Amino acid sequence: MGVAPATLFAAVALAFATPASFVRAHEANGAFAEPGGVAGPELTSWAVLGLHAAGADAPGSLAYLQSQEVSLRSTIDVALVALAEESLGARPVALLSRLRAAERPSGEFGSTLNATYWAVLALGASPRATTRFIVAHQSKAGGFAWAVRGQPDSNDTAAALEALRVAGVHGAPVARAVRFLLGFENRDGGFELAHGRGSDAQSTAWAIQGLVAAGRTPPRAAFGYLARLKRPDGSYRYSARYVTTPVWVTSQVLAALAKKPFPS
Repeated sequence: MGVAPATLFAAVALAFATPASFVRAHEANGAFAEPGGVAGPELTSWAVLGLHAAGADAPGSLAYLQSQEVSLRSTIDVALVALAEESLGARPVALLSRLRAAERPSGEFGSTLNATYWAVLALGASPRATTRFIVAHQSKAGGFAWAVRGQPDSNDTAAALEALRVAGVHGAPVARAVRFLLGFENRDGGFELAHGRGSDAQSTAWAIQGLVAAGRTPPRAAFGYLARLKRPDGSYRYSARYVTTPVWVTSQVLAALAKKPFPS
């Protein structure tokens, strides 16, 4: 008995499935959405950044993101979309102006440390006050948090390392942050967001990018952990236990696999 054409086509498609092809399969009119979900500028930005790192294009995404600029509310979202538009070759003047307007006398952008990291990445520069602000909020253990007086975690430490790279910071602050970040690697090779949560793909991807930004070689075991999470359709599981938001997760993994920190 022969194989049905539809079954054969599906088998061939899976044989050639890649993370980039999975992400691109969830685009319509330049916008990206999770399976069964609604498209939005935030997820589209993540998809664009992941595809850019992988050397894949995202036709139509620039026009879509530009059409969504007025809907952005948070400083983080403004910076994320600006960074994505920049990766597509645009100069998002209006978004960058909004970021500069969000800078406070202290050097902080918006209302969180995380927003400040993202603003630096999107602007491609760090004002002196901002660099001092970021370094001043490094914890005694060497990590960085989402917000002032928050608990340092692996993801924000990695994002801070990317911002410090843009700011041209070297030496002790970077070395301390690297040591802190490496403390979140588990025996399975993956990294966890906070101690006790268990490894996940996104935290591992962030850690890889943060270490590369710091000029360090990421552990080989981290890539082995990600490889074990890859699914036949090219997407990545969130963790060994869960599959969720595969477009977002896979987009973040793409940048890590390319060993390219933001901005790239």
